[in-house]
Amino acid sequence: MPSKKSSAKKAAKKSSAKKGSATKKTAAKKSASKKSSAKKSSSAKKSSAKKYSPKASKSVEREVKAMKKGTLKSGRSGQKVTSRKQAIAIGLSEARKSGAKVPKKSSKS
Repeated sequence: MPSKKSSAKKAAKKSSAKKGSATKKTAAKKSASKKSSAKKSSSAKKSSAKKYSPKASKSVEREVKAMKKGTLKSGRSGQKVTSRKQAIAIGLSEARKSGAKVPKKSSKS
């Protein structure tokens, strides 16, 4: 008879130990999720400043309109520009030359 009581106590200890480890795991997950949310908020603050000035957007708008009209020519070759991306690039380049607030060109190699 005494052996039955001791085995019941051992089983109760094992089940309580499992519950304790389960709560530790969930606590670890919660703290990890808090850390990742903190990182997201700091990156959002960095991009809050305006990247382009109104002067730059006017320049791009003018060039895109010229491209649609068919009067926009590329620099050296003098060929007609048909690509929207190229028209935007020309507008940003001219805005940089005039001193407008425009980010530096990204060098892709």
